[in-house]
Amino acid sequence: MAWKAWAGGVAALGLAACGLGAPPPVAPPVTAPAFDAALVTAEPAPAPGQCWHRMGRPALFETVTEQVLVAPERRDASGQVVDPAVFRTETRQSELRPRQQVWFRIPCRAEVESEAVFVASLQRALKARGLFGGTVTGEMDDETEAAVLRYQAANGLESGVLSLAAAQALGLVAVPR
Repeated sequence: MAWKAWAGGVAALGLAACGLGAPPPVAPPVTAPAFDAALVTAEPAPAPGQCWHRMGRPALFETVTEQVLVAPERRDASGQVVDPAVFRTETRQSELRPRQQVWFRIPCRAEVESEAVFVASLQRALKARGLFGGTVTGEMDDETEAAVLRYQAANGLESGVLSLAAAQALGLVAVPR
């Protein structure tokens, strides 16, 4: 009987300790700037040690729909609604960004000893982040390109071509000092 009372007291203390306060919040990890921050809208001049990829970036539109009051409600002397308010729906689009050609840096082949080893490392890095579910083959197949697109799109760059910024963030290419 004493053992049950002791166990009950320990359990009560344990439950009471749970309510003493939550642990302090953990700060989010520091991340690299968005990959689209490195986009260039004018064709870059050729430079040694720099490789670029060009892509078309679609226009970005915003659609705004709002209700506009046409006629306010009418009430009688006692305050009862005689005629409800009348609204109309207005929808408009505005262009946030025009369609354009953009360039971004990509890892140069000279920076990569073996393309198959590099792609296998890329596949493992994407697999570790839950973005690649295929087999690590060292081949840049459609599934790998789709995983690259998912990774970069989450960081602001809608492309399946691996950018230098993404390769650096994945730890595949050294970050310059």
